[in-house]
Amino acid sequence: MASDDAIGKGPLQASLVNPTPQTSMTDAPTHRSDPVTDSVSRGTSNTDPSPSTFHFRKSHHTLMLVAIVFAIYLVLGTVCFYLLEPQMKGHKTNALVDALYFCIVTMATVGYGDILPNTVLSKIFVCFFAFTGMALVALGLSKASDSFMKKQGDMLVNALHTDQNARAPGIKKYEKLYKGVECKCLLVFIFILMLMISGTTVLATVEKLDLIDAFYCACVTITTLGYGDKSFKTKGGRIFAVFWILASTISLAQFLAYITELFAQKAQMKLVKQVLGRKLTHVDLEEADLDKNNSIDLAEFIILKLKEMEKISEDDIAPIKEEFRNYALDKSNTITTSDLLQSTQA
Repeated sequence: MASDDAIGKGPLQASLVNPTPQTSMTDAPTHRSDPVTDSVSRGTSNTDPSPSTFHFRKSHHTLMLVAIVFAIYLVLGTVCFYLLEPQMKGHKTNALVDALYFCIVTMATVGYGDILPNTVLSKIFVCFFAFTGMALVALGLSKASDSFMKKQGDMLVNALHTDQNARAPGIKKYEKLYKGVECKCLLVFIFILMLMISGTTVLATVEKLDLIDAFYCACVTITTLGYGDKSFKTKGGRIFAVFWILASTISLAQFLAYITELFAQKAQMKLVKQVLGRKLTHVDLEEADLDKNNSIDLAEFIILKLKEMEKISEDDIAPIKEEFRNYALDKSNTITTSDLLQSTQA
Protein backbone atom coordinates (compact mmCIF):
# COMPACT_ATOMS: atom_id res chain seq x y z
CA MET A 1 0.00 0.00 0.00
CA ALA A 2 1.21 3.51 -0.73
CA SER A 3 1.89 5.84 2.17
CA ASP A 4 -0.26 8.89 2.86
CA ASP A 5 2.46 11.23 1.59
CA ALA A 6 2.67 9.34 -1.68
CA ILE A 7 -1.09 9.49 -2.09
CA GLY A 8 -0.99 13.23 -1.66
CA LYS A 9 1.41 13.70 -4.54
CA GLY A 10 0.34 14.73 -8.01
CA PRO A 11 0.28 12.16 -10.83
CA LEU A 12 3.42 13.45 -12.55
CA GLN A 13 5.46 13.33 -9.36
CA ALA A 14 4.28 9.83 -8.54
CA SER A 15 5.38 8.69 -11.97
CA LEU A 16 8.87 10.14 -11.48
CA VAL A 17 9.64 9.27 -7.86
CA ASN A 18 8.90 6.15 -5.75
CA PRO A 19 6.57 6.83 -2.81
CA THR A 20 8.73 7.95 0.10
CA PRO A 21 7.99 10.04 3.18
CA GLN A 22 7.98 13.74 2.27
CA THR A 23 11.05 15.66 3.45
CA SER A 24 12.06 19.23 2.92
CA MET A 25 15.00 20.08 0.73
CA THR A 26 17.03 21.42 3.68
CA ASP A 27 16.57 18.21 5.70
CA ALA A 28 17.39 15.82 2.87
CA PRO A 29 20.56 13.72 3.30
CA THR A 30 23.48 14.71 1.12
CA HIS A 31 24.18 11.27 -0.31
CA ARG A 32 20.78 9.64 -0.35
CA SER A 33 19.80 7.49 -3.30
CA ASP A 34 16.89 8.62 -5.43
CA PRO A 35 15.00 6.79 -8.18
CA VAL A 36 15.67 9.37 -10.88
CA THR A 37 19.43 9.32 -10.35
CA ASP A 38 19.42 5.53 -10.07
CA SER A 39 17.49 5.18 -13.31
CA VAL A 40 19.94 7.42 -15.16
CA SER A 41 22.87 5.50 -13.68
CA ARG A 42 21.33 2.22 -14.77
CA GLY A 43 20.83 3.67 -18.25
CA THR A 44 24.55 4.41 -18.50
CA SER A 45 25.76 1.06 -17.19
CA ASN A 46 27.91 -1.28 -19.19
CA THR A 47 25.22 -3.90 -19.50
CA ASP A 48 22.40 -1.75 -20.85
CA PRO A 49 22.77 0.58 -23.83
CA SER A 50 22.03 4.22 -22.98
CA PRO A 51 19.08 5.97 -24.65
CA SER A 52 21.45 8.34 -26.44
CA THR A 53 23.33 5.36 -27.92
CA PHE A 54 20.06 3.77 -29.04
CA HIS A 55 18.88 6.99 -30.70
CA PHE A 56 22.28 7.48 -32.34
CA ARG A 57 22.13 3.99 -33.86
CA LYS A 58 18.56 4.55 -35.00
CA SER A 59 19.44 7.94 -36.53
CA HIS A 60 22.52 6.47 -38.22
CA HIS A 61 20.42 3.63 -39.65
CA THR A 62 17.83 6.11 -40.96
CA LEU A 63 20.46 8.31 -42.60
CA MET A 64 22.02 5.25 -44.23
CA LEU A 65 18.59 4.31 -45.59
CA VAL A 66 18.15 7.83 -47.00
CA ALA A 67 21.60 7.58 -48.65
CA ILE A 68 20.70 4.23 -50.25
CA VAL A 69 17.38 5.60 -51.55
CA PHE A 70 19.22 8.65 -52.89
CA ALA A 71 21.74 6.44 -54.74
CA ILE A 72 18.93 4.39 -56.29
CA TYR A 73 17.15 7.62 -57.26
CA LEU A 74 20.30 8.93 -58.92
CA VAL A 75 20.97 5.70 -60.84
CA LEU A 76 17.37 5.42 -62.08
CA GLY A 77 17.36 9.09 -63.08
CA THR A 78 20.60 8.71 -65.02
CA VAL A 79 19.27 5.67 -66.89
CA CYS A 80 16.00 7.42 -67.73
CA PHE A 81 17.66 10.61 -68.96
CA TYR A 82 20.14 8.51 -70.95
CA LEU A 83 17.18 6.89 -72.72
CA LEU A 84 15.54 10.31 -73.15
CA GLU A 85 18.71 11.86 -74.58
CA PRO A 86 17.21 12.36 -78.09
CA GLN A 87 14.39 14.36 -76.44
CA MET A 88 16.78 16.76 -74.69
CA LYS A 89 18.28 19.90 -76.22
CA GLY A 90 21.32 21.98 -75.40
CA HIS A 91 25.08 21.62 -75.40
CA LYS A 92 25.83 17.86 -75.38
CA THR A 93 29.05 15.88 -74.94
CA ASN A 94 28.57 12.22 -73.96
CA ALA A 95 25.08 10.75 -73.51
CA LEU A 96 25.84 8.96 -70.19
CA VAL A 97 27.89 11.82 -68.76
CA ASP A 98 25.26 14.36 -69.80
CA ALA A 99 22.50 12.28 -68.21
CA LEU A 100 24.33 12.02 -64.88
CA TYR A 101 25.33 15.69 -65.06
CA PHE A 102 21.71 16.75 -65.69
CA CYS A 103 20.54 14.65 -62.71
CA ILE A 104 23.02 16.30 -60.36
CA VAL A 105 22.32 19.83 -61.64
CA THR A 106 18.57 19.26 -61.28
CA MET A 107 18.69 17.60 -57.87
CA ALA A 108 21.05 20.25 -56.47
CA THR A 109 18.65 22.94 -57.80
CA VAL A 110 21.53 24.59 -59.69
CA GLY A 111 19.66 24.51 -63.03
CA TYR A 112 22.22 25.94 -65.43
CA GLY A 113 19.88 25.59 -68.41
CA ASP A 114 22.63 24.26 -70.69
CA ILE A 115 20.64 21.00 -71.10
CA LEU A 116 16.84 21.18 -71.27
CA PRO A 117 13.87 18.86 -71.92
CA ASN A 118 12.42 19.37 -75.38
CA THR A 119 9.35 17.08 -75.56
CA VAL A 120 6.17 16.55 -73.56
CA LEU A 121 7.42 13.22 -72.18
CA SER A 122 10.81 14.59 -71.10
CA LYS A 123 9.23 17.66 -69.48
CA ILE A 124 6.76 15.53 -67.51
CA PHE A 125 9.57 13.26 -66.33
CA VAL A 126 11.73 16.23 -65.32
CA CYS A 127 8.85 17.55 -63.20
CA PHE A 128 8.47 14.18 -61.49
CA PHE A 129 12.24 13.82 -61.02
CA ALA A 130 12.62 17.32 -59.56
CA PHE A 131 9.81 16.94 -57.02
CA THR A 132 11.08 13.51 -55.99
CA GLY A 133 14.55 14.96 -55.46
CA MET A 134 13.17 17.79 -53.33
CA ALA A 135 11.25 15.25 -51.23
CA LEU A 136 14.48 13.32 -50.62
CA VAL A 137 16.28 16.53 -49.64
CA ALA A 138 13.44 17.43 -47.26
CA LEU A 139 13.60 13.93 -45.74
CA GLY A 140 17.34 14.26 -45.19
CA LEU A 141 16.92 17.69 -43.58
CA SER A 142 14.15 16.33 -41.37
CA LYS A 143 16.34 13.49 -40.11
CA ALA A 144 19.20 15.91 -39.53
CA SER A 145 16.84 18.16 -37.56
CA ASP A 146 15.68 15.20 -35.46
CA SER A 147 19.29 14.33 -34.72
CA PHE A 148 19.99 17.93 -33.72
CA MET A 149 17.01 18.07 -31.34
CA LYS A 150 18.00 14.73 -29.80
CA LYS A 151 21.51 16.06 -29.25
CA GLN A 152 20.07 19.13 -27.51
CA GLY A 153 18.04 16.86 -25.23
CA ASP A 154 21.07 14.73 -24.38
CA MET A 155 23.08 17.84 -23.49
CA LEU A 156 20.29 18.99 -21.17
CA VAL A 157 20.26 15.61 -19.40
CA ASN A 158 24.04 15.76 -19.03
CA ALA A 159 23.78 19.24 -17.54
CA LEU A 160 21.06 18.26 -15.06
CA HIS A 161 22.50 14.89 -14.09
CA THR A 162 25.74 16.00 -12.48
CA ASP A 163 28.06 14.06 -10.22
CA GLN A 164 27.30 15.18 -6.66
CA ASN A 165 30.89 14.51 -5.58
CA ALA A 166 32.43 16.54 -8.41
CA ARG A 167 33.17 20.23 -8.10
CA ALA A 168 32.84 20.97 -11.82
CA PRO A 169 29.18 21.14 -12.88
CA GLY A 170 27.74 19.22 -15.79
CA ILE A 171 27.62 22.44 -17.80
CA LYS A 172 31.21 21.68 -18.84
CA LYS A 173 29.81 18.97 -21.09
CA TYR A 174 27.80 21.69 -22.83
CA GLU A 175 30.96 23.75 -23.33
CA LYS A 176 32.87 20.73 -24.66
CA LEU A 177 30.15 19.97 -27.22
CA TYR A 178 29.98 23.64 -28.19
CA LYS A 179 33.70 23.68 -28.90
CA GLY A 180 33.28 20.48 -30.90
CA VAL A 181 30.70 22.15 -33.14
CA GLU A 182 33.00 25.16 -33.51
CA CYS A 183 35.77 22.84 -34.71
CA LYS A 184 33.46 21.09 -37.18
CA CYS A 185 32.26 24.46 -38.48
CA LEU A 186 35.84 25.58 -39.09
CA LEU A 187 36.77 22.31 -40.85
CA VAL A 188 33.75 22.50 -43.17
CA PHE A 189 34.53 26.14 -43.94
CA ILE A 190 38.10 25.20 -44.91
CA PHE A 191 36.75 22.35 -47.07
CA ILE A 192 34.38 24.78 -48.85
CA LEU A 193 37.32 27.08 -49.56
CA MET A 194 39.22 24.14 -51.06
CA LEU A 195 36.19 23.30 -53.21
CA MET A 196 35.98 26.92 -54.34
CA ILE A 197 39.65 26.88 -55.35
CA SER A 198 39.39 23.52 -57.15
CA GLY A 199 36.18 24.51 -58.95
CA THR A 200 37.63 27.84 -60.06
CA THR A 201 40.79 26.09 -61.25
CA VAL A 202 38.91 23.51 -63.35
CA LEU A 203 36.60 26.14 -64.84
CA ALA A 204 39.60 28.27 -65.76
CA THR A 205 41.77 25.47 -67.18
CA VAL A 206 39.30 22.92 -68.60
CA GLU A 207 36.39 25.18 -69.50
CA LYS A 208 38.72 28.01 -70.60
CA LEU A 209 36.95 30.73 -68.62
CA ASP A 210 38.87 33.74 -67.40
CA LEU A 211 39.63 33.84 -63.68
CA ILE A 212 36.80 36.18 -62.72
CA ASP A 213 34.19 34.22 -64.71
CA ALA A 214 35.50 30.94 -63.29
CA PHE A 215 35.21 32.24 -59.72
CA TYR A 216 31.77 33.69 -60.53
CA CYS A 217 30.54 30.36 -61.92
CA ALA A 218 31.88 28.49 -58.87
CA CYS A 219 30.05 30.86 -56.52
CA VAL A 220 26.68 30.72 -58.30
CA THR A 221 26.98 26.93 -58.44
CA ILE A 222 27.82 26.35 -54.77
CA THR A 223 25.01 28.69 -53.71
CA THR A 224 22.69 26.87 -56.20
CA LEU A 225 21.80 30.10 -58.02
CA GLY A 226 22.81 28.68 -61.41
CA TYR A 227 22.05 31.65 -63.66
CA GLY A 228 23.12 29.63 -66.70
CA ASP A 229 25.33 32.20 -68.38
CA LYS A 230 28.40 30.20 -67.33
CA SER A 231 28.48 26.43 -66.91
CA PHE A 232 30.42 23.25 -67.66
CA LYS A 233 30.50 22.58 -71.41
CA THR A 234 33.16 19.89 -71.89
CA LYS A 235 33.00 16.18 -71.14
CA GLY A 236 35.87 16.37 -68.66
CA GLY A 237 34.37 19.39 -66.96
CA ARG A 238 31.00 17.69 -66.53
CA ILE A 239 32.57 14.54 -65.08
CA PHE A 240 34.30 16.78 -62.54
CA ALA A 241 31.06 18.72 -61.98
CA VAL A 242 29.13 15.55 -61.05
CA PHE A 243 31.27 15.07 -57.94
CA TRP A 244 32.12 18.72 -57.31
CA ILE A 245 28.53 20.01 -57.36
CA LEU A 246 27.40 17.29 -54.95
CA ALA A 247 30.30 17.89 -52.57
CA SER A 248 30.05 21.69 -52.66
CA THR A 249 26.30 22.03 -52.24
CA ILE A 250 26.16 19.43 -49.45
CA SER A 251 29.13 21.05 -47.71
CA LEU A 252 27.50 24.48 -47.84
CA ALA A 253 24.27 23.07 -46.41
CA GLN A 254 26.27 21.32 -43.67
CA PHE A 255 28.13 24.54 -42.91
CA LEU A 256 24.87 26.48 -42.54
CA ALA A 257 23.50 23.68 -40.31
CA TYR A 258 26.58 23.90 -38.08
CA ILE A 259 26.22 27.69 -37.88
CA THR A 260 22.59 27.24 -36.79
CA GLU A 261 23.57 24.59 -34.26
CA LEU A 262 26.36 26.82 -32.96
CA PHE A 263 24.03 29.73 -32.22
CA ALA A 264 21.37 27.40 -30.78
CA GLN A 265 23.86 25.70 -28.47
CA LYS A 266 25.29 29.03 -27.36
CA ALA A 267 21.83 30.33 -26.46
CA GLN A 268 20.91 27.05 -24.75
CA MET A 269 24.19 26.95 -22.81
CA LYS A 270 23.65 30.51 -21.62
CA LEU A 271 20.11 29.66 -20.48
CA VAL A 272 21.22 26.48 -18.68
CA LYS A 273 24.02 28.36 -16.90
CA GLN A 274 21.55 31.02 -15.82
CA VAL A 275 18.97 28.51 -14.60
CA LEU A 276 21.35 26.16 -12.79
CA GLY A 277 23.33 29.03 -11.30
CA ARG A 278 20.33 30.93 -9.93
CA LYS A 279 19.53 30.56 -6.23
CA LEU A 280 16.19 29.10 -5.28
CA THR A 281 13.76 31.70 -3.89
CA HIS A 282 10.54 31.53 -1.89
CA VAL A 283 8.65 32.42 -5.08
CA ASP A 284 10.22 29.38 -6.78
CA LEU A 285 9.26 27.22 -3.83
CA GLU A 286 5.64 28.28 -4.03
CA GLU A 287 5.55 27.80 -7.81
CA ALA A 288 7.19 24.36 -7.72
CA ASP A 289 5.23 23.06 -4.73
CA LEU A 290 2.55 21.25 -6.69
CA ASP A 291 1.06 19.40 -3.71
CA LYS A 292 1.16 22.54 -1.48
CA ASN A 293 2.98 20.92 1.48
CA ASN A 294 5.54 23.75 1.88
CA SER A 295 8.38 21.65 0.47
CA ILE A 296 9.46 20.36 -2.95
CA ASP A 297 10.86 16.98 -3.84
CA LEU A 298 13.20 15.99 -6.67
CA ALA A 299 10.41 15.59 -9.23
CA GLU A 300 9.02 19.04 -8.49
CA PHE A 301 12.51 20.57 -8.64
CA ILE A 302 13.22 18.96 -12.04
CA ILE A 303 9.89 20.20 -13.42
CA LEU A 304 10.68 23.73 -12.18
CA LYS A 305 14.11 23.78 -13.84
CA LEU A 306 12.82 22.29 -17.10
CA LYS A 307 10.16 24.99 -17.26
CA GLU A 308 12.76 27.69 -16.68
CA MET A 309 14.89 26.20 -19.48
CA GLU A 310 11.81 26.37 -21.72
CA LYS A 311 12.02 22.63 -22.35
CA ILE A 312 8.49 21.90 -21.15
CA SER A 313 5.31 23.82 -20.46
CA GLU A 314 1.96 23.14 -18.84
CA ASP A 315 0.65 22.12 -22.26
CA ASP A 316 3.32 19.39 -22.38
CA ILE A 317 2.56 18.17 -18.87
CA ALA A 318 -1.24 18.03 -19.25
CA PRO A 319 -1.43 15.01 -21.63
CA ILE A 320 1.09 13.12 -19.45
CA LYS A 321 -1.11 13.67 -16.41
CA GLU A 322 -4.12 12.48 -18.40
CA GLU A 323 -2.30 9.32 -19.48
CA PHE A 324 -1.28 8.70 -15.86
CA ARG A 325 -4.91 8.96 -14.73
CA ASN A 326 -5.88 6.38 -17.35
CA TYR A 327 -3.56 3.90 -15.63
CA ALA A 328 -4.22 4.90 -12.01
CA LEU A 329 -7.74 3.48 -12.01
CA ASP A 330 -8.10 3.44 -8.21
CA LYS A 331 -7.45 7.21 -8.08
CA SER A 332 -4.62 6.67 -5.56
CA ASN A 333 -2.09 8.66 -7.61
CA THR A 334 0.04 5.54 -7.95
CA ILE A 335 0.22 2.86 -10.65
CA THR A 336 0.21 -0.69 -9.35
CA THR A 337 0.35 -4.11 -10.97
CA SER A 338 -3.40 -4.48 -10.55
CA ASP A 339 -3.90 -1.15 -12.35
CA LEU A 340 -1.88 -2.45 -15.30
CA LEU A 341 -3.87 -5.68 -15.41
CA GLN A 342 -7.16 -3.78 -15.35
CA SER A 343 -6.00 -1.40 -18.09
CA THR A 344 -5.03 -4.28 -20.39
CA GLN A 345 -8.36 -6.02 -19.80
CA ALA A 346 -10.37 -2.85 -20.42
